[in-house]
Amino acid sequence: MPLYKPPNPSAPVLSQFSLKGKVAAVTGGARGIGLEIVRGLAEAGAEVALIYATSKDAIEIASQIAKDTGVSIRAYQSDVRSRASIAATVDQIVQDFGHLDVMVANSGVCTDIPSLEYTEETWKDNNSVNLDGVMWTAQAAGKVFKQQGRGNLIVTASVSATLVNIPQKQAAYNSSKAAAVHLAKSLAVEWVDFARVNCVSPGFIETEMLYVQPKERFDKWMEMIPGKRMAETSELKGVRHKSWCSHIDLDLR
Repeated sequence: MPLYKPPNPSAPVLSQFSLKGKVAAVTGGARGIGLEIVRGLAEAGAEVALIYATSKDAIEIASQIAKDTGVSIRAYQSDVRSRASIAATVDQIVQDFGHLDVMVANSGVCTDIPSLEYTEETWKDNNSVNLDGVMWTAQAAGKVFKQQGRGNLIVTASVSATLVNIPQKQAAYNSSKAAAVHLAKSLAVEWVDFARVNCVSPGFIETEMLYVQPKERFDKWMEMIPGKRMAETSELKGVRHKSWCSHIDLDLR
């Protein structure tokens, strides 16, 4: 069975960016890149499930975006490290909204630990979110997509999946993101009958994760960026629409 086609590929180009009538879900949706993904999807007309782990103001954030955009935004607390937790959350989203068109597996963590100092626990900390979390999120959404006959999974990976950033030491992060990219490619092939699967790999983006870094490290990163600035999270909103595209990792360096 071939990859499904958009309903009207000859429609005016701007109308093809409309997500009116669609339902999207975003893990890690209360902060950083995830928050701007939620906002961008809502601005395009989608109803959005904002999935968060520990944020204390996720409900207020969802309410404000709903007020700003005029679409329904709901916040759901879940743990992507737990297959049962994220599966129950996705089931609840489908029950609340009626269907699910887009899932963005965006949750991620990063630690700076020399490779000779990893313990089983600190190694697992990165992989349980960055790889296992993507798998369990994808699996939960994929079951819905298969039942519906169509769906769109997007994985937020990282340029660290294909290169080694310096001076930080983050072997667990780099390898878990590389694994997430190949997982997405594998799912794209396996699910071709009912879903599109793609990755977006951001480079240095202005998020809270970066601002807690030591100044000398931040300055080192800036020295290596030809454009002499980092991308703002809002600049990522427009990169996720391609109706024919599947099996790619969009590298944003």
